Amino acid sequence: MRLLFITTAIAMVTLVGCATSPVERSRPSVSDGRACCRSVERAPSRSAIVQTTAKLVGAKTIKSNGRRIAYDCAGVTRAVFLAHGIDLYDGEPDESDANGVRIIHAHIRQEGTFHQGPAAHPGDLIFFDNTWDYNGDGKVNDPLTHVGIVERQESNGTVIFISRVADAIERYRMNLDQPHVHKTADGRILNDYLRRKDGNDPANTGYLTGELFTQFATRVGH
Repeated sequence: MRLLFITTAIAMVTLVGCATSPVERSRPSVSDGRACCRSVERAPSRSAIVQTTAKLVGAKTIKSNGRRIAYDCAGVTRAVFLAHGIDLYDGEPDESDANGVRIIHAHIRQEGTFHQGPAAHPGDLIFFDNTWDYNGDGKVNDPLTHVGIVERQESNGTVIFISRVADAIERYRMNLDQPHVHKTADGRILNDYLRRKDGNDPANTGYLTGELFTQFATRVGH
């Protein structure tokens, strides 16, 4: 029965919107009509979450039962946790038409904690604001538009996280000690670009991961 639940939930990733459109959610159900209950299994370890996420690096599609599933940053993040029996869409966002990132954020408000770092932990979620003009008003006022999963933190403080940003799931870097620096003089990348530049962007627009970062999140049990 658990397999049926996870498979059904992952299939719904096709409806997930990272920041492109509101998400219409529906609760997974089982075939015999009984109410679906919250799992009481032990929460997955941080290393298990990271291992599942790392296996997706480079993927341009996600398959469930042989079916190709459309995905974005919120959908990929949700799919990782669904593989461990946790639905990050099990939350109540403030807006009825919230996007996937805000739904996940609402889940953490109920089932976890937020922190600003600078230390990040493997398996943490990482949230960003203003990665694109979500409301289309030409201003930098778009909270919670991107999410990823922390893989590790390097000795110089650079956080390595995994997310779907462009055409595939990749590793990205963020350094909160030097949030406005893309690359050092010796060629080391500290902050990747997370927002595409546009000639109509306001003067205060940020583009790098460190400039767009808002908070880390830890789900209870990790």
